[in-house]
Amino acid sequence: MNKNQLLNRITVNPNIFGGKPIIRGMRIKVENVLALLEQGMAPEDILDDYPDLENDDIRACIAYARHLVENETLEEVSMEITK
Repeated sequence: MNKNQLLNRITVNPNIFGGKPIIRGMRIKVENVLALLEQGMAPEDILDDYPDLENDDIRACIAYARHLVENETLEEVSMEITK
């Protein structure tokens, strides 16, 4: 599946989660899948927890994130700890 086919799996519906990107019109947010991957969850475990998802849906979330940042520049992020 190419990049455009993957990105077509990501949809936006203003009536679902206020228009946040979701997967194939389902009530599963792209950001939730990315958060699970960030936490170290294996794609197979995500698929077990969300039986309506397909492996290409997880790939689509990654492709969507990459698409958002591919033309961006990242600047150093510094955090200040306050008491």
